[in-house]
Amino acid sequence: MLNHIVAYFESINPVLAAFYATVFTWGLTALGASLVFLFKKMNRAVLDGMLGFTGGVMVAASFWSLLAPSIEMSKGDGFIKVIPSAIGFVLGALFLFALDKVLPHLHINFKESEKEGVKSPWHRTTLLVLAITLHNIPEGLAVGVLFGGVAAGFEGASIGGAVALAIGIGLQNFPEGFAVSMPIRRQGASRLKSFLYGQSSALVEPIAAVIGAWAVMTFQPILPYALAFAAGAMIFVVVEEVIPETQRDKYTDIATLGFIGGFVIMMSLDVGLS
Repeated sequence: MLNHIVAYFESINPVLAAFYATVFTWGLTALGASLVFLFKKMNRAVLDGMLGFTGGVMVAASFWSLLAPSIEMSKGDGFIKVIPSAIGFVLGALFLFALDKVLPHLHINFKESEKEGVKSPWHRTTLLVLAITLHNIPEGLAVGVLFGGVAAGFEGASIGGAVALAIGIGLQNFPEGFAVSMPIRRQGASRLKSFLYGQSSALVEPIAAVIGAWAVMTFQPILPYALAFAAGAMIFVVVEEVIPETQRDKYTDIATLGFIGGFVIMMSLDVGLS
């Protein structure tokens, strides 16, 4: 089954492939958000486990799918070879750092008094959605950059690796959709409105993917930097947001086990399909 999927993506335009792959990741976000129609509340232990899983997938994807290929395709030896990856990684982290300081948002387990970014009168619901949207910008970009790298013929970039990344991101998007829609439901929004807000957080992924694929195909030398850029952005999100969210209650062990599970699954997908 997976081999057929890889073969299909090899047969179509890379930008279109990146778009389809991230429509899939958005679809799993929507599927997770749809659980709001079935459940009245979310168990906190489950939420922390899901967030831990998300963090594990993102960290594994950052190395196996992004940093390792970035280093492999860079020219030179020794310290010279790692310079593009180091520069891209730092720039990606700084990009998310800037967005985090400017874009008004509120993390899932945080009180309204702890909202971040510039001051805004926006409702808590909007701030929650924007917090998850910050996750999804580097995720969509990462998928697009990998597909663009394949089209550009870079050694170390493969359709299998790009598909593995999309599957991994889709898996961790499923609990994210649920994690956004349920708090919105608790605030008194209707189930339909909660679902619509929950799924909307991932709509940015296809946009970021298309931009990433196009940029790499147009400016091929940036690929090692772009891969590391996406990795740096994802690691920033995990350390600044995902992990702290899992440490605010008594279920830290569950969150840690979820992280381990997410890491192992993403690592296996990448190695198995690359």
